[in-house]
Amino acid sequence: MSKFIDRVVLHVRAGKGGHGCASVRREKFMPLGGPDGGNGGRGGDVILEVDPNVHTLLDFHFHPHARASNGKPGEGSNRDGKQGTDLVLKVPDGTVVLDDDGKVVVDLVGSGNKFIVARGGRGGLGNAALASKARKAPGFALLGEDGDEGDLVLELKSVADVGLVGFPSAGKSSLVSVLSAAKPKIADYPFTTLVPNLGVVSSGDTTFTIADVPGLIPGASEGRGLGLDFLRHLERCAVLAHVVDCATLEPGRDPVSDVDALEAELAAYQPALDADTGLGDLADRPRVVILNKVDLPDAAELAEMVTPEFAARGWPVFEISAVSRAGLRPLTFALAEMVEQYRTAHPKAAPKRPVIRPIAVNESGFSVIADPEEPGGFIVRGPQPERWVRQTQFDNDEAVGYLADRLARLGVEDELVKQGAEPGAPVTIGDVTFDWEPQISAGVDMVPTGRGTDIRLEQNDRISAAERKHASRVRRGLVKDDEE
Repeated sequence: MSKFIDRVVLHVRAGKGGHGCASVRREKFMPLGGPDGGNGGRGGDVILEVDPNVHTLLDFHFHPHARASNGKPGEGSNRDGKQGTDLVLKVPDGTVVLDDDGKVVVDLVGSGNKFIVARGGRGGLGNAALASKARKAPGFALLGEDGDEGDLVLELKSVADVGLVGFPSAGKSSLVSVLSAAKPKIADYPFTTLVPNLGVVSSGDTTFTIADVPGLIPGASEGRGLGLDFLRHLERCAVLAHVVDCATLEPGRDPVSDVDALEAELAAYQPALDADTGLGDLADRPRVVILNKVDLPDAAELAEMVTPEFAARGWPVFEISAVSRAGLRPLTFALAEMVEQYRTAHPKAAPKRPVIRPIAVNESGFSVIADPEEPGGFIVRGPQPERWVRQTQFDNDEAVGYLADRLARLGVEDELVKQGAEPGAPVTIGDVTFDWEPQISAGVDMVPTGRGTDIRLEQNDRISAAERKHASRVRRGLVKDDEE
């Protein structure tokens, strides 16, 4: 038997970008004919798409990890790497996506609606794209970036025009079964309905959907019973219908007290989609009172007694029997009229032709602050310098020198000097910490050297780790000063 799952935690990871290629064209009689390394491919995105044939989040319950494919690295002969394949996940209509803090990211309503929840990483540039007048044959390439990664909460909120609310065993499922072609489970014990049931009702020229929400009890808005899990399925309903059991034998219960108890729960529940649906709080939705089981003599008498009290509140009242189907026709036409009134007041926006406009992104901004954990250290923050660091091969001196040039042109070197950075001060950018060396003359024209090297990295007065180790061995008498 299939399970109804309407809330899951989804772990998404977009694809990584492929690394650029550092290659040099070699032909007969033409050694070192120039750089020809291709760019890496972009990583695949993770996309959610509304599919009308999907009605539950069951697939994500059993497979909570979604990962798009990585981009391929570039190759020689100016061959770019293949882009990663996007991962498209099908979700039911009415799926709401929330982040870790419970903030609504997107509300997916409407067949075919798509949203990118994780973007793939950029591919690294190959050395052919990095060639310039000063660096005609780069011996390095840029690394690909990691894709977005994180946890999302998917919640399914039924898209129905009319929501049926009531105590357990009030006859909601029976009403859905006789008004539509839906066949929910019906039994004579409380909480038979464990999942929302949707049915399609036709009345004249109007077709609308009706949702049967599992039975509510006092305290539902605070988590008692099944109410807290399923009250959210009423958020999109334009009309709320109280289904009242007029034949209940439970002591202390009557139609008026039942409706008042449920009204208190509806008023206490705060929908998360007020701004999206435009329907307001549940307490403000139009009401209909359906007095059920009037085929029994005692129930019919009780319904006749309480009808004037509900009518005094301005609510339409209908006496029906889901078993004998008495009173269903007037109820159906009344619900259809209320739904039509809502649709007239809230017309659907006409579909617009998609227009693609490039978005200008300013990544040149950065900030330099003192490192609170490292005396004399600094932290550089900004999307551009952090991205450059992620793209750098730190085992390649030429790549490190290229990074230093980029940071100097951006103004990072000048800002460090203004803030009093001393040579050798630890500077952190992203996940990497450097010993700052202003003597390498970053940002000036470099002197070409061997591929993968940068002579400026060797032109500093600071003692290297190897030299400090050798001096220590000399002091302890392990080696002579002139020995290596």
